[in-house]
Amino acid sequence: MSEPSAYTPPKVWVWNKPNGGRFASINRPIAGSTHEHALPRGKHPLQLYSLATPNGVKVTVMLEELLALGHTGAEYDAWLIRINDGDQFGSGFVEVNPNSKIPALLDCSGPEPVRVFESGAILLYLAEKFGAFVPTEPAQRAECLSWLFWQMGSAPYLGGGFGHFYAYAPTKLEYPIDRFAMEVKRQLDVLNRRLAEHPYVAGADYTIADMAIWPWYGALVKGLLYDAGEFLQVQAYTHVVRWADTVAQRPAVQRGRMVNRVSGPLASQLHERHEASDFDTRTQDKLQASP
Repeated sequence: MSEPSAYTPPKVWVWNKPNGGRFASINRPIAGSTHEHALPRGKHPLQLYSLATPNGVKVTVMLEELLALGHTGAEYDAWLIRINDGDQFGSGFVEVNPNSKIPALLDCSGPEPVRVFESGAILLYLAEKFGAFVPTEPAQRAECLSWLFWQMGSAPYLGGGFGHFYAYAPTKLEYPIDRFAMEVKRQLDVLNRRLAEHPYVAGADYTIADMAIWPWYGALVKGLLYDAGEFLQVQAYTHVVRWADTVAQRPAVQRGRMVNRVSGPLASQLHERHEASDFDTRTQDKLQASP
């Protein structure tokens, strides 16, 4: 594969042209809102503003798992944030998440709303709020949180690194694809070795570590991410594949993966979720009429 001419960085970088690629229209080097737009509020204690990217799926899976355990306080409204349209730069969203990334959660169960942003922080907040899916014994808790933060630190190499250059960059470049493919395969090997000895990532029990890792690495080995399964030879990571299949069979995971989804078969999409019955009453006509 031939490389383009070598790039010499300027002394001072200036944002003066589109960078190309799938997300060029929403990438910018500054923060803050671009327009006034108040976020909607539903009737439930928890208000989620999200999209079914891997990071968004983490939280909807957690909420559906909590409801499956009988935690009625985990009832939630899931509002769709279309990031390709720049919804995350609306003033209301920026108030909940100044980093303008999905997902963002507003907990309205107390006297004053509590905002929580960053998917890992949301998982831990909900786990502690409801006393579920995070161990209380110190050593087991440390193991769970270590793997949770492993995912938060590793996923940018998979998404913003490998995924961007392999699937979204306007020009395919050998060096970044090779560099990030090597790191993703190393991460898969880390995970594969761990799952060779334990049924779940943190040990014997299913936890928020699994919920964080599965939408990224589980989706990758099941061929649902970047269409890169053959390129990365993901079937070689047999223990990760076994774990991914096990987690995928959980009904709450299947429901959570549908919420705020706007791609794939219509039967897999539930653009917004306001009641548990939404999973049963949706129709193709409703989905096609969704904004």
